[in-house]
Amino acid sequence: MTTLAEALEAEHRLIDEGIERFLAAPAADDAPSALRNAFAGLRRHIYLEEEIAFPPLQDAGFVGPILVMLNEHGKMWDVMTEVERLLAAGDVTSAAELVRGRLTALLASHNPKEERILYPQLDSALEPQRQEALREFVAAGRLPDGWVCARAGSTPAASETHPAGDRR
Repeated sequence: MTTLAEALEAEHRLIDEGIERFLAAPAADDAPSALRNAFAGLRRHIYLEEEIAFPPLQDAGFVGPILVMLNEHGKMWDVMTEVERLLAAGDVTSAAELVRGRLTALLASHNPKEERILYPQLDSALEPQRQEALREFVAAGRLPDGWVCARAGSTPAASETHPAGDRR
């Protein structure tokens, strides 16, 4: 049986692959769709962590690491929102720059922390009922309509600073 850590790490890889497909050829006809699918997966993944996985880990004493993860989720959510705005406006070049310059850096820093610190605790810190709820959600769960991560909008807007560092 796959551990919860393995299941969540596999989701990280799938999300990364979708982002990489977009970045490999952002002007390709299917590139924005690949990125939107990756973003849907990332938003769903953030939901399952914030609503199912993290509360019992926080109760088990992982308050500091979870606060860091929540703050980083907010930053990622805000970047995704800005990228989606750029794509809707037809500005694929700026969207790709923002993904390449900001989102990939956030994920490269964020995912290893979850994978090394929090995920190994899931199979032991979560009660069997919570483990099963997490497994079921990983297998077939959907992001509830209108759900937004706890820290979305709490960081400076992604568009305030262009990936190259100049103010917009």
